[in-house]
Amino acid sequence: MDIERLMVMIADDNIANLKVAKNSLSDLYDVFTIPSAVKMFDLLERNKPKLILLDIDMPGMDGFEAIKILKGKPETADIPVIFLTAKSDAESELEGLSLGAIDYISKPFMPQLLRKRVELHLTVELQRHMLEEQAQKLEEKSDELRHFNENLQRLVEEKTGKVLELQSAILKTVADLVESRDDITGGHIERTQHGLKVLIDGLDELGLYKEQIQEWDMDLMLQSSQLHDVGKIAIADSILNKPGRLTREEFEEMKRHTTLGVRIIERIEAETSEGEFLKYAKILAGTHHEKWDGSGYPDGLAGENIQLPGRLMAIADVYDALVSDRPYKKAFSHDEAVRIILEGRGNHFDPVLADVFAQVADRFKASCSSNEIGGNNDDKNVHGQH
Repeated sequence: MDIERLMVMIADDNIANLKVAKNSLSDLYDVFTIPSAVKMFDLLERNKPKLILLDIDMPGMDGFEAIKILKGKPETADIPVIFLTAKSDAESELEGLSLGAIDYISKPFMPQLLRKRVELHLTVELQRHMLEEQAQKLEEKSDELRHFNENLQRLVEEKTGKVLELQSAILKTVADLVESRDDITGGHIERTQHGLKVLIDGLDELGLYKEQIQEWDMDLMLQSSQLHDVGKIAIADSILNKPGRLTREEFEEMKRHTTLGVRIIERIEAETSEGEFLKYAKILAGTHHEKWDGSGYPDGLAGENIQLPGRLMAIADVYDALVSDRPYKKAFSHDEAVRIILEGRGNHFDPVLADVFAQVADRFKASCSSNEIGGNNDDKNVHGQH
């Protein structure tokens, strides 16, 4: 590596040594010769060399004292120091190295050896500085990349938030459309969504179905619950808005809202890549009327063959039907609704989930109960054909 006009300082009280050192190095470097350590520090106030050759045995301030001062000041601590000394004992050499010197050159020194040792150390020093500069640049680039990634992440989160807001608004609109066709509806979809959240929180607190719940995207799960009755869009008004109990034939038609809901969601699924969200919606629409003992609909599934979201929604759905007014019945009290659901433990409802419901019933009441006329006409047969 070519080294051009780097500054080297030589501090030695022996004039002959200074002359030999300067003659050896001045063709390659800007060489400053100083007869004492004290004067060296005066010169260092105005200049910063790339290397200092420092005699150990000098009057006034020896080399050991000088290097302590050099390494103690931030502005000179990184200047490499090579000791020039006539001492040959290992203890002196060890002391100098422990104070921060990078090398020892014994006096009297050969000019060619001095030149080579200086050239070697300056080459190493230049490479070190180059590596430090490269590391600094890499760090700066890393900072820039980190800031870029942070900004990108923020933008992605903002865009994602807007998409989720839009998605939620669309779902709410569809849910409202379903409910608007039902003259006796009063927030059933919203209340069952709250009830679903209370049950899931209860499972989490008790550590039940932990592995399954951890795999869920909870926001998507709760949003998709708004579509659990979407199939009612295809049910005739004469059935949906009938003021009394449904006939057996009418109830069979009403039961179709589960399979119709799945079909509607599958049609949406065919037009989008958002399968995760629609996966939850389809499960909830198709299974929220299945029963633990297999007597539910549309498929007569039993036990854990009914997917967990559907088993949870079954409790939230029936609770809201029980505590809501109907033209053919008054709303049950919260305590009565809890009793009826617990009576359905092991036949209508998953016994584990029924036990969880019992433990969170007070929170369920606060989140789900309403004095408004609510629910849906599918629940006209909650104590009969349902």
